Amino acid sequence: MRHKKAFIVITTLLALSLLLSACAQTAETPGGPPAAVAPTRTREQNIELGRQHKTAEDLFKALREEAKGGKKLEWNRMPDWSGIYSRPLDKGFNFDVDQPKDQPSSAKLTPEYQEKLVKRIADVKRGIEWDPISTCAPPGVPRWLTEPFLREWVVTPNQTWLINEMVNDIRRVYTDGRDHVPVEDRLPTPNGDSIGFWDGPRLVLHTNQLKAGIYQRGNPDYTDQVETVEIWQKTDDKTMSVEVWVYDPPALVEPWYVHHTYLKLSDPPRIQYWDCGENPNNVVVQTKEGTTAFKDLNFSDEKQKGKP
Repeated sequence: MRHKKAFIVITTLLALSLLLSACAQTAETPGGPPAAVAPTRTREQNIELGRQHKTAEDLFKALREEAKGGKKLEWNRMPDWSGIYSRPLDKGFNFDVDQPKDQPSSAKLTPEYQEKLVKRIADVKRGIEWDPISTCAPPGVPRWLTEPFLREWVVTPNQTWLINEMVNDIRRVYTDGRDHVPVEDRLPTPNGDSIGFWDGPRLVLHTNQLKAGIYQRGNPDYTDQVETVEIWQKTDDKTMSVEVWVYDPPALVEPWYVHHTYLKLSDPPRIQYWDCGENPNNVVVQTKEGTTAFKDLNFSDEKQKGKP
């Protein structure tokens, strides 16, 4: 009887050990890349998480504390984010792909920016529309997330590159422990300054120093005070996912949370160099009515060569 009890105890401990080992491997595979995991919070919980933090920096710091500072990648343990991805076209072009179709925006806008959005939608219905990127300027962040072009991710221990085929657009996320550029040296740019850390297989990043823009055609404006916090992860072999919190006090009453996915192409083309200036008909101007028009539109090869 005593031997039987000892056998039962040993068997139970062995089973428990195997279970704990399997659980650990779900989050981290020893000797290999971090394994993909599902999002830890629901949409409602993420919305509330944004509300709990006054600024994007506060949220970023809270996520870093939650990850116990994060863990730096090593060359022999890299997540496999290879491949070419594309944003699903059936998701439309709203910045929040999950908002109701009859809703102009799920963002809680300040009165000034709500009025701007209402006017933009009314103008579009009248055939009046001007898109700031009509001149082939980069879309900028956070609009970068919604553009329907090819994407590629390049991961290294100290940097991760988020690449958009559109106008050769690259976001560099520094994960070597550095802070943002000092305040006195900051200069707003379309993609801003991004720093981040790894929480298992998740890349958590904070972006500031951005320029003003619009989230997408028919969507709200954002100001040059906009900042984002993003959590990128590969949720399965063919899906890249990002959870996004946007902070923009002049335009948003509270942080705007959205979720985007990008699907891996099975027979991918190469990402090509995109130069809008190669087409002489790409000089776009805004008319007095506020619409988009081409300047000196012409399809004559002779004129393009400088001949009359």
